[in-house]
Amino acid sequence: MRVERSYIFIKEARFYAYHGVMPQEQTVGQEFLVSVRVGVDINMAMEHDMVEVTLDYGKVYQVIKREMDIPSQLVEHVAGRIARTLFGEFPQIQTLDVSITKVNPPIGGDCGSAGVEIHLINDKTMA
Repeated sequence: MRVERSYIFIKEARFYAYHGVMPQEQTVGQEFLVSVRVGVDINMAMEHDMVEVTLDYGKVYQVIKREMDIPSQLVEHVAGRIARTLFGEFPQIQTLDVSITKVNPPIGGDCGSAGVEIHLINDKTMA
């Protein structure tokens, strides 16, 4: 058996945060959903039942939470901070997808959500 690709992911972690350009977004806040998919080699974890040989998604969540707690005008900026911090704290990450969804955005129309999604490669680990 050979693993072609492997990922660890968190889907739709919910946060109440104060991101946005509009003054009420920065004062009142709103709900956000954050998802990450981390490309990482999990071969050792498949063989050894120990969290020490894999990427602990609880620690990944804590990074996301820290960055979501810092108010920003742009969710693009927040996504970039999340990505930089994850790559910095977990050098074994090969690829990273981050999406931030603003639930019920104030865009002057009926819209369930809006957001940003980025797909990144760790140029320090990928040849």
